Amino acid sequence: MSTTLRSNRRDEAGFMPLDGYGAIGEGRSVALTAEDGGIDWWCVPNMDSPPLFDRLLIGSDTLPDGSQAGHFSITPTRPFRTIRNYRPGSNVLETRFITDDAEAMLTESLNSGPAGRLPWAELARRIDVLRGTMDFAVTLRFGHRAGCRSPYMSSAGPHMLFHVGGVLGAFLYGDALAIASHDDSCICGTVTIPEGGQEILAIVAGADEPLVIPDLRAINARIDASDREWRDWSALFDEDRFVIRHALALKLLLYSPSGAIAAAATSSLPERIGGEKNYDYRLAWVRDAGYTIASFLQIGAGAEAKAALTWLLRQLCLHGAQVCFLLEGGTDGQMREFDLPGYRGSRPVVHGNRAADQHQHGIYGDIFETVAAFTRAGNIIDARSAETLSHLADECADRWREKDSGTWELPEEQHYTMSKISCWQALSRAVELADTGHLPTTCRDRWDRERVRVAKWIDANCWDEAKRTYIMYPGSERLDASIALAVRFGFERRNRLALTLDAIDRDLGTGGLHYRYSGMEQEEGCFLACSFWMVEARALMGQTEAARHALARLKTICGEGILPEMIDPSDHSWLGNLPQGLSHLAALQAAVALK
Repeated sequence: MSTTLRSNRRDEAGFMPLDGYGAIGEGRSVALTAEDGGIDWWCVPNMDSPPLFDRLLIGSDTLPDGSQAGHFSITPTRPFRTIRNYRPGSNVLETRFITDDAEAMLTESLNSGPAGRLPWAELARRIDVLRGTMDFAVTLRFGHRAGCRSPYMSSAGPHMLFHVGGVLGAFLYGDALAIASHDDSCICGTVTIPEGGQEILAIVAGADEPLVIPDLRAINARIDASDREWRDWSALFDEDRFVIRHALALKLLLYSPSGAIAAAATSSLPERIGGEKNYDYRLAWVRDAGYTIASFLQIGAGAEAKAALTWLLRQLCLHGAQVCFLLEGGTDGQMREFDLPGYRGSRPVVHGNRAADQHQHGIYGDIFETVAAFTRAGNIIDARSAETLSHLADECADRWREKDSGTWELPEEQHYTMSKISCWQALSRAVELADTGHLPTTCRDRWDRERVRVAKWIDANCWDEAKRTYIMYPGSERLDASIALAVRFGFERRNRLALTLDAIDRDLGTGGLHYRYSGMEQEEGCFLACSFWMVEARALMGQTEAARHALARLKTICGEGILPEMIDPSDHSWLGNLPQGLSHLAALQAAVALK
């Protein structure tokens, strides 16, 4: 989140640059709020529900059915500039609007209650005018769920109610808001606030359930109570501001009803403007969940780590070694495309992800590394989970010789080097867990012998002596930046890994950023996690100064606040879904490695 003074940057088609968004959440949903006061993305009631506000993927277009994008905008009527920041140690967001003769603060929160998440969604927005008098235009327009639902309005006593499919909500506001017009899809009005004045506008909503209508004063109080709860949580950890900010972003992605961790809070944001690599990341990947659990353990967030690990082990027990799961649990490999414009014309717009149909050896390493970290922190694995893990270790020992789709979920199955390293990692951690009494020892020696075979296979097939680097897969000319993770995993060929890091920097690096693997320059931006993985690997290799320099450069490029999946190295514009858990995880772990 930038503290830079900015003028309105929304383009003629109604799209905001992705770095113009902040994220707020309460453990069930996440809203993206733009620097001009427009909330352009909010899925209600859950992160993976259809969006109530969808301007993020539509812009200002009128769709063929006559509908327009959903959004909730509070915008000064005169030309303005903005400064945005999260409150320290909090996910409550503040936007300062500055005009020639006035200044106001917009404070935004998805509220929680004193006992945790509220049993309804409560989006609270408070305007405080600090200097002069400021007029605001207020627009509340409901999305049509890609033409699948037709919103309508009703009233109950003094309350304006909206209905979108099963979602029932109320728009709450004070007497100062003058409603100029409203119909079934949209409410428009203005509010004038003098110096020292304050107004609250809020939405409460739920799906297929009775609706509570709180008093505006209670909603207002919960903004600051939610802020205190965020600050109390972040104060538990003895970490610097950078680490805390990324931990707060990860906390937004923890879906509290189940304990699942979403990979990101959005769908279909492109990896290249106008490109077709647009995916739905509102699912829980084993990889991302595992890394998040490990990160929570590193900073001492034991409750979050336990909840997420419990959920993950239960899914693996019920469904086997899947790549990703729905946030409520279970699997669904179906993907649906919608006839929507897409962010800046980037299509398709999709719901669901076909990665659920793939097999990736990386899930073995991810789950075993996570469990090993959990037990190293002094925690205990239950008998059912131990049985599940033993079966997974046996499966890894049987399947490591097979081809798979690799870390990057590629359609071409190969003997990917990083997949083999992940199998070595899984079997190594399984042996460690057996030796420390957390897993049965029946197959311990078999796992030990198999990991030695995996390491020998990697040495014989995945090292390119001419290039002095590990390659993406045997016989390939390509490099893979994810191999930097092998340093964290403790892969035993440190000299070769050091040379591979140099090759990755040389062939995949540009301006402090890195592409995922060779040949991606024309298809997508640089993958942020890769650059932070390189920092972490350098730090763990003892190359401290190089790592510190690289991290400082990344901080300058990324700013403070949420992170996307990718960044265009030419102009540092953001690409891909956000907030992207893997980017935040990598940033946090890079910083911790340099402590």
